[in-house]
Amino acid sequence: MMGSQLQTPPKRSLRSSQSNHITKQQTKARYFLAWRWHFYAGLFVIPFMIMLSITGLIMLFDDEIEQLRYSEIINVIPEGNALAPSKQLDSVKVKYPNAKITQFIASDSLDQANRFNVSLGDGQSVLVTVNPYTGEVIGEIDRNNSWYQLANDIHGTLLIGKWGDYLIEIAASLAILLLVSGIYLWLPKDQASRAGFLKLRVNKGVRVFMRDLHANLGGALSFVLLMFLLSGLAWTGVWGAKLVQGWNTFPTYYTWGDKPESVLVHQDLNHGSEEELPWNLEQSPVPQSNGHHGSHHAHHSTASSDLTNSIGLDHIIAQARQLGFTKFKVFLPQSKTGVYTVAANSMAGDVTDPRQDRTTHFDQYSGDILVDVTWEDYTLVAKLMAAGVSLHQGDLSLINKMLNALFCVALVIISMTGVAMWWVRRPVNQGKLGVPPRFVEEGVWKVGLASVIATSILFPLAGLTIIAMFCLDALIVRKNARLAQYFS
Repeated sequence: MMGSQLQTPPKRSLRSSQSNHITKQQTKARYFLAWRWHFYAGLFVIPFMIMLSITGLIMLFDDEIEQLRYSEIINVIPEGNALAPSKQLDSVKVKYPNAKITQFIASDSLDQANRFNVSLGDGQSVLVTVNPYTGEVIGEIDRNNSWYQLANDIHGTLLIGKWGDYLIEIAASLAILLLVSGIYLWLPKDQASRAGFLKLRVNKGVRVFMRDLHANLGGALSFVLLMFLLSGLAWTGVWGAKLVQGWNTFPTYYTWGDKPESVLVHQDLNHGSEEELPWNLEQSPVPQSNGHHGSHHAHHSTASSDLTNSIGLDHIIAQARQLGFTKFKVFLPQSKTGVYTVAANSMAGDVTDPRQDRTTHFDQYSGDILVDVTWEDYTLVAKLMAAGVSLHQGDLSLINKMLNALFCVALVIISMTGVAMWWVRRPVNQGKLGVPPRFVEEGVWKVGLASVIATSILFPLAGLTIIAMFCLDALIVRKNARLAQYFS
């Protein structure tokens, strides 16, 4: 009888053993399911992450690159007192008699030239540098031919317009799913995952080393990457402009009041793809100058090539300095109802502290302030966006810039090690892509499914892409034996 008891394990112990086995199988199935999602998202995302990192590095060091390329026409020798900005403007008008002068950019250094934006027509725009002490036009910087402009265009549209913007938005949205699945794979769940957590095992082979580098870098920088993705997504054409930015655009009725609004919005004042006006103002209409300040002005054009009827650039700059502007841009009126706009904001790199953001519109005839928007007027999301973009662009300090540069390099390493891991473990001569295996008994993972659904709802283009991939898998891949084997 005692022998019989020894041979028959207790029911509770047997059930516990079976339960532990089922739990381990479920955990393993979920791990491989998360890995499959991570793999498929990475297929699409990795090329974009590498592109965004490299172009981001170029944009990050735009000032240094520009200084190297154009030092001869940027640097000046201080010689006494600077001429009035209007005198410098006259020199530019003489040099470019048939062009539109749209902007004055004040230098914040005594040994740097001031700049005027000159529109030559046909979409061509140049920055003309002027010696503030002599009024001499030194040279010009082709805005369409700068490294920054090229990097920015690739970074934002892949040089193919709105379709490039959509592709980048999809990649950035799917990168959030990549991030969530990556964190799940990274966090220790068993002895195997604990072995490489926050460690680099250099003696375990190439694949293990690449895995540790990929997982630990990605996990440690996951929050930073999320902040970069969200601040970057806020510029995109669907999630950014239609959803987030649309709800956080500055309410014109709040400050504009009965001031007439023009057909222009703030985004129209930007030059090319450069973001010179605050994000939450881009979709807001620009106010108009009131022509009744002098009836003799009404029939005159006050385009930038003939500003004699306006109150004048010198007066506007003096007012701006009285308001506390130091480094700023002045957008010149381009019609008889146009306004002078003085802007200094962190997104454009005018100031380093987003709390110093300010955009002020002046009536071109009286100099009256029509609209004055500061940090205090921003919505909560607009404040987060302004602060986030300053961090994103490395504008806060030299340390911020260096950390961003290291992050760009780290993101390239994370992407390349992901590719390297796949390359090492890929099946050779088997007609397979090397997708992580699927478990038949994996069932529905509620947390994972919730993550996919949440990503799809919050980021519509990512959702459409995921649905399209499921449809392609069901209608084409699974019904074609060769494709089914390739993606198995």
